Amino acid sequence: MELQNLWIKTNTEEINTVMKKFKLKIKDKNYDVSIINVEDNIAEVEVNGEVYEVELDKKISQTKTPKLMRSVVSPSTESDSKLVKTSSPASPKGAGLIKSPLPGIILSINVKEGDVVKIGDKLLILEAMKMENNVNSDKEGKISAIKVKPRDSVLEGDVLIEIGG
Repeated sequence: MELQNLWIKTNTEEINTVMKKFKLKIKDKNYDVSIINVEDNIAEVEVNGEVYEVELDKKISQTKTPKLMRSVVSPSTESDSKLVKTSSPASPKGAGLIKSPLPGIILSINVKEGDVVKIGDKLLILEAMKMENNVNSDKEGKISAIKVKPRDSVLEGDVLIEIGG
């Protein structure tokens, strides 16, 4: 079988991603074509059991998977040990801000100004991505201000509650 005068134009990108085997009919003759390997612009193909090297019109470049770069995660509150500044022994302890860990909608607030909270107390419920998320206190103290109300939309890092010493 001679293929020297047979030129088949095809989209070379489809060779890499979509198909590896073809059934061709040329001048009433059937051909089973399998693409074995493609390097640069040379394809190794098998036609009805015989292996040939075929030069393609253009060089095939491998598609590269994009590399996802995540931004540096910042703590949702100020209790991160790397960021906490040393305070004097006489200063009040536990003061700070409770920030939104992710964007969402405030469903309910479980505390009011003046309440004393301990670490782990549930402060409010935040709906994000159709899920209810509890926002718990990570510090002890007295609620000095509540910056949101139910049905408010918040973004990641927005201040929700201030806890005083």
